[in-house]
Amino acid sequence: MTPTEIPDVELTRGAQSGDVAALGLLLERHQAGMRAVALSILGPGPDADDAVQDAALTALQRIGDVRDPAAVGPWLRMIVRNACRSRLRRTNEAQSVHDLALPSANATPEQVLDRHALRDWIWHAIEELSPSLRMVLMLRHFSGITTYEQMAAVCGVPVGTVRSRLSQARAKLSEALLATAESAHGDAAALAAARRREGIETLEAAERGRFGDVLAERWSPDAELLDGRSRVGGRDFLLRGMECDLEAGVRQRLVHAVAGSDLTIWEMDIVNPADDPEHCPPGVTWVMSLDEGRVRRLRLYHPPPSRDA
Repeated sequence: MTPTEIPDVELTRGAQSGDVAALGLLLERHQAGMRAVALSILGPGPDADDAVQDAALTALQRIGDVRDPAAVGPWLRMIVRNACRSRLRRTNEAQSVHDLALPSANATPEQVLDRHALRDWIWHAIEELSPSLRMVLMLRHFSGITTYEQMAAVCGVPVGTVRSRLSQARAKLSEALLATAESAHGDAAALAAARRREGIETLEAAERGRFGDVLAERWSPDAELLDGRSRVGGRDFLLRGMECDLEAGVRQRLVHAVAGSDLTIWEMDIVNPADDPEHCPPGVTWVMSLDEGRVRRLRLYHPPPSRDA
């Protein structure tokens, strides 16, 4: 039996059991129908393309939710329809997979992937993207930095460039997923756990007065802090900044870590001293570009306070 002759039921069940090739065939088989739905709602243009790519990412995460394998086609088209409607409701920014219904109301997209056998395949495909495309995709879908304005501030590029890069990243990710379906995939969960441990160890070392040792061991000698695309300083500048914060009674607590082969994102809560509760913003995100396993560039971003705060 050729791949085109395999029924949707068998492909869906295979995908739910972790067969990445089966899921790749499903997406390829139903891509035309998914695109037709997007075009009927949004019309021709980049919004329709983005909606299809967002829906494909959601399908990758939620394939285990399909109760009737024979109805996977309508299920995929429903996801596209929901993505399109969300775009129409939110005209000022693109739909994020964070905003789509997931099995658990408290689960992030990364947590869903961590529970699914397809996680490593998806991360392997993400690694096939160029560094600039990979950064916007990881920020958008796996961190708390999700708006175009926030991503533009981190990357130091105009909002229009972020939109373009994200659109390219989604399209290329779809191609990479199909191209890498039969490849060996690394353990993405192990990498993320290792980078999370590094974050915790870095903060603990800093509080013991050993941040300089961490910089010497794990950071490139010519590591630099960037504000957008402008260089602010090097390792000495970073060391002085951390020491000043600690002397002022400011502490950071790691709450989330995202890891790629050459990119790490640490999201921190900031705990200010009781006598100076507004010394620093409530949170900071470290976006680190790596070169041969050592941090080469750091971008610090302070997310705006939440409405609840």
